[in-house]
Amino acid sequence: MNETEEFSRLVSALLGRFFAQNGRGAPSGAESAALAARLWALVAERGLPRPLAAGECGAPGGMSEDECAPLVARVLGDGERDELLANAVKQLVKACFYPEFTMCRDSYREPTKDGGCKRQELERVRGRVSGAHCVDCPHWVALTAEQNAELLAREWRVGGAEVFAANRGVFLPEDFRALRQWLHARARFGQRA
Repeated sequence: MNETEEFSRLVSALLGRFFAQNGRGAPSGAESAALAARLWALVAERGLPRPLAAGECGAPGGMSEDECAPLVARVLGDGERDELLANAVKQLVKACFYPEFTMCRDSYREPTKDGGCKRQELERVRGRVSGAHCVDCPHWVALTAEQNAELLAREWRVGGAEVFAANRGVFLPEDFRALRQWLHARARFGQRA
């Protein structure tokens, strides 16, 4: 399987899970493949973020709406605009282009004024392709799935750790980890689309 096909497979799996957790049917296989192809073409054009040098910590990045919106529009292509799909694509664009860093922002456990955490509210997290973690969280590539699950369970604030355990696939989606690790490896080996 070549890089384009593997990227398409990863994105299609992620979209299937994301739409299912939102109670919707996923885009067709052809639609997902076309979307993934346009996103991969954008990666080929822009390149992946450079990997960190040994000992470098990096810093979290960001993307203004003015910068992100045209990229999302290109990936969505022509046709009807679906809000859920546009939301997923926006997060995927950010996952592909945010720079690497090694110190987590800790937003997955950041308390709100009432002692909760918005990244641990199930209904809110259903709208995130990356679950409780940020799309560029270093935990996706630094921790194993079990280490990451243990970390989240220890830091759970909303409804107890059993809420996390019952909804682990939403809060800690392994298809997103697979995509992040794959992109990380492509950047590490200097491979571009």
